[in-house]
Amino acid sequence: MKMQFFAWSVLCFVAGSVQGQTTKLADALERSVQNFEKIKAKEAVQKASKQTIQYQKSQYLPDLTLVAQQSFGTINAQNGPLYGYGGLGVASTSMPLAEQNWNAAFGSLYLANVNWNLFTFGKLKNQVAIAKADESVANKDLEQTKFQHKVKVGAAYFNLLAAQRIKYVQEKNLERAKVVAETTESRANSGLIPGVDFSVAKAEVANAQSARIKAFDMELEYSKTLAVMLGEEYAHYQLDSVFTTTMPLFASETALDLTAHPVLEWQKSVVTKSGQQEKLQSALGLPTLAAFGVLQGRGSGFNWNYVQDNSAFSKTYSDGAGIDRSNYIVGLTMSWNLTSLYRQSSKIREQKFITESLQKEYDYTQQELKAQQLWAADKLKNALENFEETKTQVKAADDAYRQHTALYDNGLTTIVDLTQAFYMLNRAEIEYEIAQNNIWQALWIKAAAMGDLNILLNAIH
Repeated sequence: MKMQFFAWSVLCFVAGSVQGQTTKLADALERSVQNFEKIKAKEAVQKASKQTIQYQKSQYLPDLTLVAQQSFGTINAQNGPLYGYGGLGVASTSMPLAEQNWNAAFGSLYLANVNWNLFTFGKLKNQVAIAKADESVANKDLEQTKFQHKVKVGAAYFNLLAAQRIKYVQEKNLERAKVVAETTESRANSGLIPGVDFSVAKAEVANAQSARIKAFDMELEYSKTLAVMLGEEYAHYQLDSVFTTTMPLFASETALDLTAHPVLEWQKSVVTKSGQQEKLQSALGLPTLAAFGVLQGRGSGFNWNYVQDNSAFSKTYSDGAGIDRSNYIVGLTMSWNLTSLYRQSSKIREQKFITESLQKEYDYTQQELKAQQLWAADKLKNALENFEETKTQVKAADDAYRQHTALYDNGLTTIVDLTQAFYMLNRAEIEYEIAQNNIWQALWIKAAAMGDLNILLNAIH
């Protein structure tokens, strides 16, 4: 029993230590990138694209085919060396017979064939270039996926922080309500104030408790959202208090190249790939120049004088399995399907339209990001102005609450007036917390629009 109690105590201590660790924004962003399954999938695609490049480069190598064949059949044939494209249909025979017969024996064929596309008029070169463009697309897609996921994680982080601060305000509000209720109860029991005042005070405690529970429920929901985005198990996060105790450290504005935005870089790589595919479509209509070479060894159960003596053959397997004669063939072949010029013209135009479409999407995204930058700048400006206004609201509401508390304690005002001041202070404190959080959120939006999340991270001090 003592050992079980000790183990349970250690477990509680470890769990408490984990819960007590502060989750900083930069750490959350890094953890999210490492754990998010979609990013892992993009990384696998990136690795696959590297292998595609190696495969396309290997197409420059010649085809080398080795064949060992043993067969049984007749040899009615005609004179002449033949070469089948690809090298697997070579036939070198003896004199033909005067007429058909069905004599059969074992034969063998041993073949080494080389087929090498010497010049493809850009086909292989463009296929390698497309493979490299695919790798570039995969790299840029991975980076923009990481960037967009970090943006979502940051938004979830600040949403959770806002929920925690609202819960903190509601907890303060609950404590004030309890103090008022305790004071009211003692004075009502002494007959100094009507008993209904205590009932009103108890109702305010219940209302404050309900508001705290709702705020806590909202915090749990945002905790779940952040945990999913971090790729971690559900937990209660303790976030960095710097966002509630300090204001951003605004650095001097520097002009950023919008084309370096991760999303735009990804879209640009897609446009580049499409342009490369146009070149390949053009090259597919051109001819191919190839060299070939074949070395063969043949064995046969038919004797050299079989043409004169049709009985000069053996059906024994060993008589036809060896090599009796050898031949070689070397040469060049030019192949050009002229109708492919007509076919490819449509594919070329199709690809050009696809490239144009992708370019228009790139231009649209660029315009959208420019508008988002201007909007984020205005939003940040409004957030700063609103925060200053909430300071005034909190100060006025706190003064009013203190005044009405003093008046009520001296019997100079009613519980209704005190409750109204109570509401005003609670609302002002919530507005203050939200306004402060909105400043950081607006700066986060601005950083996302400019494609550089360090704008916010560097503003932390």
